[in-house]
Amino acid sequence: MDLFSLIFELIDLRSFSNLWYWIALAVLWSSASHWVLGVPFDMVARAAKHGGSAAQDLEDAVRIQVNRLLYISEVSGFALTAFAFFMITTLVLLGFYYRVEFAQAVVLMLIPMYVVGLINLRAARALRTPHDIDALRKRLTRTRVLIQLVGVISIFVTALWGMYQNLTFGALG
Repeated sequence: MDLFSLIFELIDLRSFSNLWYWIALAVLWSSASHWVLGVPFDMVARAAKHGGSAAQDLEDAVRIQVNRLLYISEVSGFALTAFAFFMITTLVLLGFYYRVEFAQAVVLMLIPMYVVGLINLRAARALRTPHDIDALRKRLTRTRVLIQLVGVISIFVTALWGMYQNLTFGALG
């Protein structure tokens, strides 16, 4: 067995039949639902349980992340949006017109993450003005539930498309 065949056997571009793709998808959505606005969600639970300095830490972390997200969107939002649309258009063409399965798999991961980014940006704009700790926790919890809903729909659609690909083209190539 030569080096190239070993490398291509380890890095299989048939994504939907590859266990590593599904592990990466699970880690992606686990991370997306844990980090709401860039703030770990366990800080919300800790602030609800203990209050005091934990609540102040949550308010400070949210304030920092909100200011960061809003600054990035104001300064380079147009360029980031243009680049995102360029990437998605390229990947959609590669994946669904030219039938490159790896590009399909990346599209099915990226498009929902763009939706998550928009959800976080919307929440950041809503939290621009100071809120009391209960309203802040409520907004972060609602944002997390919305992100989890997008994740469930995304995983369902990805699983359906992956099963279709595996049944149509065979899981073993």
